[in-house]
Amino acid sequence: MTNSPVLPVLDADRSAEFREALLKASFTADGLLDLLGPTAYAALARSEAVPALRATRGGSPLETLVRLFLLQRAVPRAAAAAALPVDALPVDALLADGWLTADGDELRATVDVRPYADEVAGLPSADAWVVSDLGCAVGGAGGIGSGRTAAGVERRDLVLGVGGASTTLANLTVRRPVREVLDLGSGSGVQALHAARHAQRVTATDLNPRALHFTRLTAALSGFDQVETAEGSLYEPVGDRRFDLIVSNPPFVISPAGRFTYRDGGMAGDELCRSVVRGAAAHLAPGGYCQLLANWQHVRGEDWHDRLAGWVAGTGLDAWVVQREVQDVAQYAELWLRDGGDHRGEEYTARYEEWLDGFEAAGVEGIGFGWITLRASGAAEPVVRIEEWPHPVEQPLGPHIEEWFARQDFLRAHDDAGLLAARYLLADEVVQEQIGDPGSEDPEHVVLRHNRGMRRATKVDTVGAGFVGVCDGTLAAGEIVDAIAQLLGEDRAALRERVPESLRLLTEQGFVEPVR
Repeated sequence: MTNSPVLPVLDADRSAEFREALLKASFTADGLLDLLGPTAYAALARSEAVPALRATRGGSPLETLVRLFLLQRAVPRAAAAAALPVDALPVDALLADGWLTADGDELRATVDVRPYADEVAGLPSADAWVVSDLGCAVGGAGGIGSGRTAAGVERRDLVLGVGGASTTLANLTVRRPVREVLDLGSGSGVQALHAARHAQRVTATDLNPRALHFTRLTAALSGFDQVETAEGSLYEPVGDRRFDLIVSNPPFVISPAGRFTYRDGGMAGDELCRSVVRGAAAHLAPGGYCQLLANWQHVRGEDWHDRLAGWVAGTGLDAWVVQREVQDVAQYAELWLRDGGDHRGEEYTARYEEWLDGFEAAGVEGIGFGWITLRASGAAEPVVRIEEWPHPVEQPLGPHIEEWFARQDFLRAHDDAGLLAARYLLADEVVQEQIGDPGSEDPEHVVLRHNRGMRRATKVDTVGAGFVGVCDGTLAAGEIVDAIAQLLGEDRAALRERVPESLRLLTEQGFVEPVR
């Protein structure tokens, strides 16, 4: 670890005063949208500052704070003092605590303070703020560290703010009132921030001590005191503790050298993500979930499904793995070379060669990206589903993920006779589509399409279409099948034997829901 400049002081009372000042100035996610408008707001999310600079020329308190903490521009000291309308929090206090630095009559922020809507399914949105290094908002065209960054900080030790990956994971996470949550590889504390809304205690771990300080700043400024931090790699800092929820946006990038702590795992290939999965069983409480984003290698001569199944095998955990995207090795290398700003340097060709050499030596032909959800169900025969789904999904998806695992419990507990004895409801927003030639009386295909959750579609035959059409929870499935058999003139016993297979699929994918 290199010597770094002093970070803002963590003080609970001062954080509360700072938070009050930001709220009074409407330095919130909603206030930012109202000020900037949708175009500049969206550009800022891509780390493009020009539209926001044009929208903040008026000198109001909110405009001053946006320029100071988001756009990282120098502002007059008098303007900064006027923008913080709390008598107990003069500009001198923020200077003394290290949030600001002076250059003559102008002030600059030492860190990025970004308004964030802390949204958790089932709870009202709350105002929060994520604190990170300057110049490290994710998504800019220039790469991390291409703008003004914290002086004296090695690029490898920079701590990123809110990005697409962190918001994706937050939307995927199952949210229930729980006692213990582990944020594995916390960075600036985005996942810990969400977890604090529904957990009694949150433990955030990271290999980078600067990241842990930023996590503490994020939690304190956002008004949470139940977030604790522990330094170390993966599960090492928590010993044998168990958690109701483990969330991880780990440094999953598969790179030839661990140049950046925030993204590079420092292990061979996809071993870091595999280690997170393999270690989850020893740290999940009964019924607990582990959810992470991951990269995995597509190796020549190996089915990627088998590779991921090997990660889960023997853990005793239920697992749902969804591959969202696959990049070839050249695309992948280019993405992360740009992320590190290497595309602007003279060493670009040499670094590009280094990436491709590493992939070639390992027989890697592509890199998959997706999410992994594990659950400690305690079942003797865990359910493992590994699939590719590049299509749009509903967000937040967390409630639907929880429902998927609940349906696995139901299916595991019911044999064919049990399925037919149960009653079912057609899920909300399921529609039927009939596909055939124009003018034909009978459709060639009947498709059920679910407009919620994973937004799946599946073909059904006449029996399946008739079955879901009368699933209102009043009749047992077997009774519906018997009625359909009579209507179609089919053998009742034969139809009862055939239907459970398709009924399992319709239930597993959420087209029908068992009445419990």
